[in-house]
Amino acid sequence: MPNISYFDPSQLTDPELAGYLEDARVHGTPRPESQSIRAHVPAVLRSFSQTWDAVFRNGVCDHTIKEMCRVYVSQSIDCGY
Repeated sequence: MPNISYFDPSQLTDPELAGYLEDARVHGTPRPESQSIRAHVPAVLRSFSQTWDAVFRNGVCDHTIKEMCRVYVSQSIDCGY
């Protein structure tokens, strides 16, 4: 099975990208492990983080829709949620 390593946060020189990883570490969302994998491609980390902030933190979607998304993802990966 393929395995993608976690990116070492100390290797990030762009403060914006380092901030995304730190924010995930502090808040737990998006998952710090997932963000660390996205950091291998800075454009992916930036794009994902900006979208996450717009949708989940800044209220583009109301809480009910967000919760439905969480349930869908949990069920699609067979999480015990």
